[in-house]
Amino acid sequence: MVFKRYTDVELFKADVLDVLLEDEVQNNLPVSIILNSSKYNSDSWLLSVIKNDRGEIILVAVCTKPYNVLLYEPAEKRHVASMSLLADELRRIGFELPGVLARSDLAQRFKNAYCKGRGCMVKSSMVLMQLDELAEYKKAPGFSRLLSEDDLAYVPSWEHEFSIECKLLTNTPDEYKERIRTRLGKDTHFIWEDGQPVAQAVHGRDTPNCGVISWVYTPPQFRGRGYATSVVGELSESLMNKGKKYCCLFADAANPVSRGVYKKLGYYDVCEFDEIIFDIV
Repeated sequence: MVFKRYTDVELFKADVLDVLLEDEVQNNLPVSIILNSSKYNSDSWLLSVIKNDRGEIILVAVCTKPYNVLLYEPAEKRHVASMSLLADELRRIGFELPGVLARSDLAQRFKNAYCKGRGCMVKSSMVLMQLDELAEYKKAPGFSRLLSEDDLAYVPSWEHEFSIECKLLTNTPDEYKERIRTRLGKDTHFIWEDGQPVAQAVHGRDTPNCGVISWVYTPPQFRGRGYATSVVGELSESLMNKGKKYCCLFADAANPVSRGVYKKLGYYDVCEFDEIIFDIV
């Protein structure tokens, strides 16, 4: 086996993209990063692979700090020593990782190889869910609409609360507002309104065939009324009407209620992901 680190994103894309697209939904994060890399400064990124003796890619690792390393392993090419080689090479080149986000079995195997003598902790476990065909469902009272300028008065606080509930990195109020402002005038941020705004869902990123939904949030006082089901249903239908073959999203593995919301729409479980953070004292 050999470790290879790329400094040219286009060369990495040429070598890796087709491999990642074999499991397009599972790899929605690294695929989106690669396809949108021109928007960012990639100088400090980790773009790397492990290849077997036949020159086949058996492990892909992508890290865009401060975010965690993303891993993918083609199931039929699994090699028991690949995680140890990756961990050893990262130590050799001095590339420190904040954590790992990957399919649970991969994340746990990498943690065992990388965290020798170091503290680590599972921060969250999520289920990746996929929709191929929208099921019939009962819509909640109200209607969906696109994000408006007036929504900037409260949506930043919704997304701050979402970040806390989902154990994500949090931002300042101004950072939330400026990021949300970029969605204005685009068909990406749906608000469900029932006399007042009560829920939201966002088309967060794309792969060639999949629309990825994120930032699904209903304030606590409006939960249990079908608003999240309805707004995610509307957004999913919009994406598939635009030509996406499927949609996907991440749901809290420990929250069967939220997963039930999506299953009503026809979403089903693909696999479980763990986020493990390193250097815990």
